Amino acid sequence: MAVSILLTAYSLRLLPMFKPTFTISHNLLLYISRIEASKAIIEHSPIVPSWESRFRDDARARTVFHGTHIEGNDLTKEQSEKIVKLDDVIDAQTAMQRSGITAKDRDIQEVINYRSVLEWIDQWQDFIGKNVVYSEDIVKTLHALTTQRILPDDQVGQFRKQQVIVRSVQTGEIAFRPPVSVEVPYLVEEFLEWLNSDEGRAMHPIFRAAMTHYESVRMHPFSEGNGRTARAFATLVLYAEGYDFKRFFSLEQYFDGDMEEYYKAILSVQENDTNDMTFWLEYFCYGLAIELDRVKQQVLKLSQDLQLQSKLGQQIALSERQIILFELLNTQGEMTSYDAAKVLPNVSVDTILRDLNDLMSKGIIQKHGVTKGVKYTLASK
Repeated sequence: MAVSILLTAYSLRLLPMFKPTFTISHNLLLYISRIEASKAIIEHSPIVPSWESRFRDDARARTVFHGTHIEGNDLTKEQSEKIVKLDDVIDAQTAMQRSGITAKDRDIQEVINYRSVLEWIDQWQDFIGKNVVYSEDIVKTLHALTTQRILPDDQVGQFRKQQVIVRSVQTGEIAFRPPVSVEVPYLVEEFLEWLNSDEGRAMHPIFRAAMTHYESVRMHPFSEGNGRTARAFATLVLYAEGYDFKRFFSLEQYFDGDMEEYYKAILSVQENDTNDMTFWLEYFCYGLAIELDRVKQQVLKLSQDLQLQSKLGQQIALSERQIILFELLNTQGEMTSYDAAKVLPNVSVDTILRDLNDLMSKGIIQKHGVTKGVKYTLASK
């Protein structure tokens, strides 16, 4: 038996290196160009630091909620966000006590763990701006953070020792059967060799991240937590290779928006004779393109300090209401209090006047006239 296992392992080691098959379709070219255009705007549009923090916090909250919801987590978006904000809490029981949320321990722990995964990726500086060597240790660390306090210790961060099947979260039916457990270490090694190779590095980082996601799901190296680990590993590849987009994005929200399409895209590779990845790559790149389009629009809207810098020579932090008023003035040149009330219909007159007075004190707008004839314009430099 021992000889048989050794021979099997030896033969598996001789498997050819991972070699992806796909076509550079018109759609892929279109999506990559949209991603690159959004990337340029997101990275070069200055944003007041407080807004950058809000963008990142929002993206992290969306990623954690949707990333766990895909796997069947029952927490609501509001509950998940409340747990995510408990930065110093690492276990479900303490989280329930601190938040007042009553839910299954596992659901709460999954949210805490996925937040920890994202924090680890954010804080791990070794790979930033370098040709990181992707290793088995990275993969196992991502899994360990994902499943701590959920799986038995001998399964946390350890390759599976048994055969598993993957069922659809929605239907419960068998979606696919991953490779046998004895193959896992060699399949992971072969993929990492390709990811670290000159041939692999010559490929666009977005494609590399998409392939990392797919291969991690296909190999299914762990007993549980493979989906979250796969998505986290893909995110790490994006960050490591210059595509973190200021950490303003959440692909998980796109995946969770139509889980049937998500699983269909993953399974599309196995449903053709050549394991062609074109459809999966199109699906992945389209999702990233539309998410970054949305982020780009927010950045353009909230990066008014670029115009303010040219007018005032300094960064000015504005509230959301003040940004709306600034945009109105930028569009039509002048504004009355009546105009302000129309663009802020649910805000009291007193609050609007306080916002206008604050904008005047910051030297952003000027007041002209008195009483009913008052008008406001952008302050001249």
